[in-house]
Amino acid sequence: MSPVLARRLSIAFFPVVALVVALWWAGRPQPIVVVLKETDLGRVESSIANTRAGTVEACQRTKLSTIVGGRIEVLAVKEGERVRKGQLLMKLWNDDQRAQSTLAQTQVETARLRVGEVCTVAANAESEAERQASLRARGFVSASKEEAARSEAKAKRAGCDAAKADVAQTLAKVSATRVEQGRTILYAPFDGTIAKIVGEVGEYSTPSPPGVPTPPAIDLIDDSCLYVKAPMDEVDAPKIVAGQPVRISFDALPKQSFPGTVKRVAPYVSAVEKQARTVDIEATLDNPAAPGKLLVGYSADVEVILAVREKVVRVPTPALLEGGRVLVGGAGGKLEERKVKTGLANWEFTEVTEGLNAGERVVTSLERAGVKGGIPYTAEDKKQ
Repeated sequence: MSPVLARRLSIAFFPVVALVVALWWAGRPQPIVVVLKETDLGRVESSIANTRAGTVEACQRTKLSTIVGGRIEVLAVKEGERVRKGQLLMKLWNDDQRAQSTLAQTQVETARLRVGEVCTVAANAESEAERQASLRARGFVSASKEEAARSEAKAKRAGCDAAKADVAQTLAKVSATRVEQGRTILYAPFDGTIAKIVGEVGEYSTPSPPGVPTPPAIDLIDDSCLYVKAPMDEVDAPKIVAGQPVRISFDALPKQSFPGTVKRVAPYVSAVEKQARTVDIEATLDNPAAPGKLLVGYSADVEVILAVREKVVRVPTPALLEGGRVLVGGAGGKLEERKVKTGLANWEFTEVTEGLNAGERVVTSLERAGVKGGIPYTAEDKKQ
């Protein structure tokens, strides 16, 4: 073939070759941008958390109402006020009961005076009986006269004993009137803070009868001792025991958590309508002063720590595929699917016991379309 012909043929075929190369280049698999996270050695915890928001509770809280109803005469405290144990909180009108008490005390004094009179007469009668017995021994009086004196003395002594019994009866009546007055008065059963008062001076206060939810007259809270009550799924309940460490967080204190301890696990399952069955746990802060001033009723979350592993190979939990698989950024520029064995896990990290070494990079952006093993990839510029 002559040089001229060869040159003409190469010129003729060049566009064809260029077109084939362009089509191949356009149809080749495009690298997918993925987020890679380097595995490292660190701490992994196995934990469980409450299913619904927990609540800050007071160790002592009582909703007080008088035993009987009546008009409020004295309201000795205000909402938010600190009170001491035994301090008067509220008193209903009870003038009728106080009048009965005054009458009973007067009857006590009368009965005591009667005792003095009757018992003095009894003592004189007993002395007379002894004198008649002496005269009878010397033959100065008859036996019947002596017997009459002794009978008189016994009768007078019986009257004295009856008068003393009347005193005891009137004292009991005084105690009964005091009890009745106590049914109209509220005292603080412990030191605390008045959370809420229902009613004003002059209004009628009604106690809550059985089965009827009537608001209490006074809600008293001891906020010096607080704990968190949280519902846990019944499936997780067997894993929880008193003494386990927890992390407690509060909606009012975002991005903070505080160490605590499980103090109690409820011995029964709570069934809430249209919700999962749960078991309530109670947890306390290891350092109650750490979060500052907490209010009863704050919402809180409790994470119970079941087990801990230190300095183990771990991967972000979002990097795991179903079946214990991960996508590893291979050196050849393609993603490599790898089977791994896992250990402890939580929402953030999962322990890897086999299949990965510290320093290898795994894909955490599995939600992106087209991310799978064997495809070319490119990592985002910013490491996550």
